[in-house]
Amino acid sequence: MRRRDFFSTFAFGAILTPLAARAQQKAMPVVGVLSGGFPGSTATSPLSVAAFRQGLSDAGYVEEQNVAIEYRWAGNRYDRMRALAADLVGLKVDVIACLGNAVTLAAKSTASTIPIVFAIGTDPVELGLVSSLARPGGNLTGISFLVVELTGKRFDLISELVPQAKMIALLMNPNNEGTERQTRDAQEAARGRGRQLHILKATSEGEIDAAFASLVTSPADAILVGADALFVNQREQLVAFASRHAVPAIYQWREFVDSGGLISYGPSGSSVARQVGIYAGKILKGSKPDDLPVQQPTKFELVINLKTAKALGLTVPQSLLARADEVIE
Repeated sequence: MRRRDFFSTFAFGAILTPLAARAQQKAMPVVGVLSGGFPGSTATSPLSVAAFRQGLSDAGYVEEQNVAIEYRWAGNRYDRMRALAADLVGLKVDVIACLGNAVTLAAKSTASTIPIVFAIGTDPVELGLVSSLARPGGNLTGISFLVVELTGKRFDLISELVPQAKMIALLMNPNNEGTERQTRDAQEAARGRGRQLHILKATSEGEIDAAFASLVTSPADAILVGADALFVNQREQLVAFASRHAVPAIYQWREFVDSGGLISYGPSGSSVARQVGIYAGKILKGSKPDDLPVQQPTKFELVINLKTAKALGLTVPQSLLARADEVIE
């Protein structure tokens, strides 16, 4: 071989060798996270991204070390969710984690083959997401945290806390897929306790303000805040309005009570989000969604804020205090 040919061949091989080595290295898997909220609310959100990442870590995946995460935030806008889901599909992510009902339905309608792990507040079978809890079928599985199904229980709790209440309002978002179930359960609970139910509707921050303003002309003795991502993201506003109008309110997540709300009853959001992360990690390791049964929480937290109760002139019954998982003083 001529000297010039040898060095040309050597130089060409030197260029190809690292390229070939890099090509053989497996790229990091990519997880898409789809949320109906805002990026800035993740630290204090019940379904926190931090808890989700902890679940991924429990499964052996650490962001930027051996897994990449693509985040998409809908900012309370239902009309954006399908486009955001399609964006993740276009990126060919390995699994999509959906934190909420609406984003899960958007992902299901868009991602027919990519595995989806959801955290939703109602029955996934009833929503048509899975065939059964034990054998989900298809490409979806996850956690059903039952906040919609607990509507009647929360109605009973606020009735026990405010026994003189004759009119109880239900604040709900008509765009939420669980609205019909929440309304029906609240109506049944109201009839069972001989109370009247007043429906308040809100689909935006401004409509929340208008809903509370309507209590001036149509007063309610207490209010049950329905399960919806909008209300979670606007919980500071909701708690402030309840205080300003001096109306006792019950919520689905303890984070409302941490923000000054009166009482909450529901599952631990951080535990739910963490389990979503664990499931996403299992799928990255080769599990199929149909192999992972839909889980439901087994523990629900009753949290009461005594400071808020005192400001409202309420005496919390000992029966409630004895059952509370935490009392904030």
